[in-house]
Amino acid sequence: MPSLRFAPDFPRFSRQFTAAGQGARAALGQSEFGRRVALAREVCPEEHEAGKPRLVRMLAEAAVLLEPVRRRRRKIDIAITANPQMAMLLPGFATHPVRMRYLAQQLEIAGHRTKRWGLGFNWGPDEERFTQLEARLVDLHVCHGKPVVLIGWSLGGLFARELAKRQPQAVAKVITMGSPFSGSPRANNVWRAYQFITGHSVDAPPIDADLAAKPPVETVAMWSANDGAIAPRCAAGRPGERDRAVAVRCTHMGFTYEPQVITTLLDELEATR
Repeated sequence: MPSLRFAPDFPRFSRQFTAAGQGARAALGQSEFGRRVALAREVCPEEHEAGKPRLVRMLAEAAVLLEPVRRRRRKIDIAITANPQMAMLLPGFATHPVRMRYLAQQLEIAGHRTKRWGLGFNWGPDEERFTQLEARLVDLHVCHGKPVVLIGWSLGGLFARELAKRQPQAVAKVITMGSPFSGSPRANNVWRAYQFITGHSVDAPPIDADLAAKPPVETVAMWSANDGAIAPRCAAGRPGERDRAVAVRCTHMGFTYEPQVITTLLDELEATR
């Protein structure tokens, strides 16, 4: 009697695996994760990304890893202010206010008062966050007895500009640091990560905002040609989109610790009325 052998139907198994793979891809595409992946992989015309920093600039951002060592040897001559201000610091995208603590400490050495924005990590905008920020800004204004200076780093600067449009009576000045309020919102090296994390397109935020419109208060844009994340021209803005553009030499992360940034901020606070 001949031995029986199992002869698998390979075409049938192949069809089953193919169907299973197609089903898995379809399920992924319909899931929230799949939607975010699609946002991150969105096709973008080259002209929309024109001006974004080269990769070598992005690699230079790794210098932040040496900052704890450099900080021990750093000495910044800080004079006591004759014009103390209250400043609220708004962190950049996907960062916590702790990232701006060193900067806050230097401003406080001069005699200014600093406050965190009170919302923890900055995971992007929505109306609820803006409502909470407006309430905090108004409270600081009332408690301090005079308008507050808003200092926003990167995405935090966009928050600061929109806050000043909504509550101009509570804001003395807006200072942005490497904030992409001008030009294409895709002229940077982080827009794909932003879309994946927030779940919305950079040019369709879930709030009513005109990023390029200047707030009705004094607005200063700090920018750096060494920025590895944001296109310098987007952070500097055009005339009419801000009152003044101030160039500094630092990386994008360096906006939170470089001495030139700190002395520039101290000068701006001293000149605030």
